Amino acid sequence: MKNSIEIKNVSKKYPGFALKNINFCVPEGTIVGLIGENGAGKTTTIKALLNIISSLGDIQVLGKNIRKHEKEIKQDIGVVLDNSFLSEYLTTKKLNTIMKDFYNNWDEKKYMYYIKEFQLPENQLIKEFSSGMKMKLKIAIAISHHPKLLILDEPTSGLDPIVRNEILEIFRKYIEEDETRAILISSHITSDLEHISDYIVLIDKGEIKLDKATTELLENYGIVKCSKEDFEKIKIEDYISYRAGKYQYEVLVADKYEFRRKYDISVIDRPTIEDIMLFYIKGGKA
Repeated sequence: MKNSIEIKNVSKKYPGFALKNINFCVPEGTIVGLIGENGAGKTTTIKALLNIISSLGDIQVLGKNIRKHEKEIKQDIGVVLDNSFLSEYLTTKKLNTIMKDFYNNWDEKKYMYYIKEFQLPENQLIKEFSSGMKMKLKIAIAISHHPKLLILDEPTSGLDPIVRNEILEIFRKYIEEDETRAILISSHITSDLEHISDYIVLIDKGEIKLDKATTELLENYGIVKCSKEDFEKIKIEDYISYRAGKYQYEVLVADKYEFRRKYDISVIDRPTIEDIMLFYIKGGKA
């Protein structure tokens, strides 16, 4: 399987924050969710990936070095950024004319299909759009030049559940249409990623803490709830982290089946991606 994105030892320093040797990949035919708290480094990682900011390390996008082949690569990727420039005084119809000159493979029919599919007006100024309408427009632009890769930074943030589901379904269909395509999507709404992502990459304070298949996290990981006395019997190498409550301990384990075999604890809860993220970021290790 080829990788649509390969990031190796990428670093970037700012006053008070740094990306620290970031490593992960996005295989063809997959959706990779990049999760973490606000300020954890998700947007900085994406900006480095797109060569919007300078960084150290190796970044390959669609098999090419982004720094050497930036213009060529960006013809084949669709990007949605929270703060991407989109003039409020344009219409969807006028944007079509502009994009024709920007993308070599711009597909006017495909763009107008999405405008109608998303029920976006052709002659209304963008400044009059709701936040959901604006996000749908950004996505329509991102996928209307037949990109091989989508890079999306918080594309569902601030949207209501119905609109979020509509947008997630668009991403799912985009992947299903061509198995060589891929998506990197950053989000702090982890429930969105449980349903569509193939892999989860967790970043915290500029470091990658977790890079696993989503099915492995949801099916193999488990949350053990026990007393302090039972917790103290658990070997440190048999759990990832714990959270101490007033009446019980909660313990995150990587293999609930093996844990159940070794310890006399029958009930192990199935975690959500949000649970796992909180244990990695907020949990302790004795």
